[in-house]
Amino acid sequence: MSNILIIAAHPDDEVLGCGGTIAKLAAEGKQVEILILGEGAASRDGSSGDEVEKLQNDARKAAQVLGAAKIYFASLPDNRFDTVALLDIIKQIETVIAEVKPEVVFTQHGGDLNVDHQITFRAVMTAVRPMEGQSIRALYAYEVASSTEWAFQRFEPGFRPNYFVDIDGFLEQKILAMEAYGGEIRPAPHPRSPEVLQAMAVARGSTVGLNAAEAFETIWQIS
Repeated sequence: MSNILIIAAHPDDEVLGCGGTIAKLAAEGKQVEILILGEGAASRDGSSGDEVEKLQNDARKAAQVLGAAKIYFASLPDNRFDTVALLDIIKQIETVIAEVKPEVVFTQHGGDLNVDHQITFRAVMTAVRPMEGQSIRALYAYEVASSTEWAFQRFEPGFRPNYFVDIDGFLEQKILAMEAYGGEIRPAPHPRSPEVLQAMAVARGSTVGLNAAEAFETIWQIS
């Protein structure tokens, strides 16, 4: 059984970026685990620990909907990853990697609008560097609605998808998992609305002749 690790900056990024892929991999018998680095939007205005705990519970519910085996939380400050030493973030990622021993890692794209996404990508790149004895054979970056496209290709690297996962049959699970985050979902035409998420999957699928897909950028891969 292959171990897969999903690394996200915030609760809901894992669903937005690769919820259908998580559900598909879990259905195929893969051991899919999730690491969420930040506390999430609930912490932005200095809200209580109860609200942060609720968001983590939402993340657990979403993971259950998708069939993920385990979820980890690092509780970094929301939208303030740049106030934390990069090495400290890398060490937290390395600790989880040492436990999970994944063969494949999916993470945020480095050219997103959100600064936490950018720092997550850089930290993951360091933590998964392909040294001798490293379990990881592939690293992929996913897009997140309301961050990747809102960078308008002005931050490098731009998102250039070259790996597509067929999620026809798993799109409904993705939408249900997103609905577990009641406070994060938005009405249409917001990018995080169920309608737009479905349309986005259909559009990505049409690129490669599928009914629905999630798009990724291959960062590196060993075959």
